[in-house]
Amino acid sequence: MKFINYLESISGIGVFPMISLLLFFVFFTLLGLKVYMMDKNTLDTMNHLPLDDDGTTQQK
Repeated sequence: MKFINYLESISGIGVFPMISLLLFFVFFTLLGLKVYMMDKNTLDTMNHLPLDDDGTTQQK
């Protein structure tokens, strides 16, 4: 018996793709809202982090 036949025999399996799509949409919507409502000073600080050269380096 092929794997697809096992999946077709499970009752109610069709709800799982809808749940995963809903979770994906809710997660990224909330993440987008959090970024949109972030304080501008925090965003400026984060924006300059990769370019800051404060002389601290990690050496092994």
